[in-house]
Amino acid sequence: MPTAEVLPVEQLLERARTLAAAGPRQLLGITGAPGAGKSTLAAQVVAAVGPAARLVPMDGFHFAQAELHRLGRAMRKGAIDTFDANGYVSLLRRLRRKEPTSVWAPEFRRDLEEPIAGAIEVPPEVRLVVTEGNYLLIPEWPWEEVRALLHQAWFLDLDAGLRQRRLVARHVEYGRSTEEAHAWALGSDEVNAALVAGTAHRADLVVRLAEPPPG
Repeated sequence: MPTAEVLPVEQLLERARTLAAAGPRQLLGITGAPGAGKSTLAAQVVAAVGPAARLVPMDGFHFAQAELHRLGRAMRKGAIDTFDANGYVSLLRRLRRKEPTSVWAPEFRRDLEEPIAGAIEVPPEVRLVVTEGNYLLIPEWPWEEVRALLHQAWFLDLDAGLRQRRLVARHVEYGRSTEEAHAWALGSDEVNAALVAGTAHRADLVVRLAEPPPG
């Protein structure tokens, strides 16, 4: 992995404000391994930019739970082949070309463990779309199209031990036993993390926050 710049979050927020001002619409991707703090940073960016920004996470393109069971992938939920990559790319294309009416994006609901269609409105006046997820910089088709659609891509790095502890706590919070949480965080999540680590060189910026956001 390229050496990460250690930056305060405010410096990243200022970069995002500058990007939003470039207009007419910019797409910012925030990626990194599971548990790196992507969703927290993405939410901070959107809050800092204000109404001109929207958050459209990649997680909205999770396959439905019934489909994961049908495909035999339920125990690997979160792996690259458990997402509708083509659907995600198609949405990013629509967002980038700035259509004259609202674009509606799906949202992943952790309380339901299901994606919900049409849950996020992106009106025409939005100048910055922030998208976050593990696989934004994957060079294989169709994921490779994601990088081309992003105006900027940031790779968020985090100490592996802290990242794994966050993942265990997250899995426990959402109903797994401590044993199951450890098995998932050190098993499936780490396989995904290894894949994602190999994409850091494709980012515009590899960053380790001076004060890591909470998981």
